[in-house]
Amino acid sequence: MFRKSLPAIGIVLLLFLLQSCAQKPEEGLLKRYFHAVSLNDVTTMSTMALEPVALEATSWKIVKASEENINPANLPDLEKMEKDYKKKLEDHVGPTVDADDALYAAKEKLRTARTRSARRAAQREVDAAQVTFDEEREIHRQLQRNYNEAKAAAAREEEISTFSLGAGDLPNIRELLGDVHSMEVEVMLQTDTGAKNYNFWLRRYNLRDETLGRNYRGRWIIVAIEPLS
Repeated sequence: MFRKSLPAIGIVLLLFLLQSCAQKPEEGLLKRYFHAVSLNDVTTMSTMALEPVALEATSWKIVKASEENINPANLPDLEKMEKDYKKKLEDHVGPTVDADDALYAAKEKLRTARTRSARRAAQREVDAAQVTFDEEREIHRQLQRNYNEAKAAAAREEEISTFSLGAGDLPNIRELLGDVHSMEVEVMLQTDTGAKNYNFWLRRYNLRDETLGRNYRGRWIIVAIEPLS
């Protein structure tokens, strides 16, 4: 009975050994990245980092790495937010134009007023119209800022998603659901002038086209490299 169980125990031990010896994703990615840096191979660096940085160093090592975080892909939500703000912005064009027209009409009324009482009444209309116009203009400006920020955020997330997937142009990428894996890795570089630490922000995207039933498994990429003070 004991002899029969030996193969099973051996398989379990082998799997455990392979798992413990498996290279962590951040180690493999950073090893390839710094190898490209040492060769001044910007082209290869650009395949791993969105904004590659040629960090000069005689050696490097990972100081610490965060746990791998997994969150739902938010590009569909960012796409919806962009569209919502765009509609709000477009819908507010009318009220802004109406307020501008009302202010112009009030100013014309003041310009053509002939009596003192008529001018005082017209001035009150101008003041009220100016307040309304200023309020509508500020609302419109805030909506424009919100739309610009939402549009930029969606475009940035689409860029990162596409880079991780490496699948070229996907027309419906903003509709894909799935998970986003992320890590923060602190790396210490040894240079001729001393040691310097950097944060490397890593991500990997696993998305799915529910309509076609197709999975897109992304690779780990470097989203940002930031020096630590």
